[in-house]
Amino acid sequence: MVRNRLKRRVPNPPRRLNQSQRPWFFNDRKLLKLLLHFKKELSMKSLSSLYLISLVMALGLSTAAYSQNALPVNAAASVNGMIISNDVVEQGIQAALAQGQKDSPELRNAVLGKMIEIALLSQQAEKDGLANSDRANTQLALIRQNYLADLELSTYMSKNPVSDADVQAEYNREIASLGSQGMIVEYKVSDIAVATEADAQATLARIKKGESFDKVAKSVSLAPNKVQGGAVGWVQAGQTLPQIAAVLTVLSKGQVSPNPIQMPQGWYLIKLEDKKSSKPPTYEQAKAVIRNGLVQKKQFEFLSQLRQGANIVVR
Repeated sequence: MVRNRLKRRVPNPPRRLNQSQRPWFFNDRKLLKLLLHFKKELSMKSLSSLYLISLVMALGLSTAAYSQNALPVNAAASVNGMIISNDVVEQGIQAALAQGQKDSPELRNAVLGKMIEIALLSQQAEKDGLANSDRANTQLALIRQNYLADLELSTYMSKNPVSDADVQAEYNREIASLGSQGMIVEYKVSDIAVATEADAQATLARIKKGESFDKVAKSVSLAPNKVQGGAVGWVQAGQTLPQIAAVLTVLSKGQVSPNPIQMPQGWYLIKLEDKKSSKPPTYEQAKAVIRNGLVQKKQFEFLSQLRQGANIVVR
């Protein structure tokens, strides 16, 4: 995670790989993505009805009877007496801006127009008796739960912010972790996963006899990346589990691990396909990514505390 944040700013960064293709690869961002599952509403390209409905529910719509010419000060519109507040509209606009859309009168009109449509449809659903259906109650409860979860995290971070000093200290720590040369070292790796040590030894014997690593991987590997000949891609030693890092850092280009590596998921052979070094980004280039990582770390730690104090039963 440390070097991963630094490498993101170098030219031509290595592609991200599916976690299932590299089960020995340690990446706590995967856990953080699960932690923030409810925030997927904000990752969409355009404003969906579901997200806007969540704003409507969370911030509330007034149903007091107002004429169109006598709206409250904070009202953006009234739909059959139902008030759509400026706060709700602004939330929708901010969600669109966060996804790269440009603020404009057209965007604001589009957001308000969508909310008016939602209000009309929700009013009709009430008339049609759909509001108290099991399906509606389930979805409405989920929307409310997601919003409250997002609100709790936002409130927690407002009370426990990441300071500029925190970001600078983390950057200094990451630079120091690169060693005396101050360079980011990346390794292009392939792997083969098998179930037992005996299987791993038999696989290694085939490779030592001259069979290509990728051919053997396609033949025996249990990992999903077997179809790519075991290709994992570019990683850094700090991103891998210690068992892998200890071997990876001493291999020469083209070399296969001399012995099978035992992992919780099974036994592995790794091959170093290539190796490269690059300069780390400057503080100005890296600070936004580092801040985001520190925010996610705080959120993850907060959720871990909640888990420890909770009674969770999973069937």
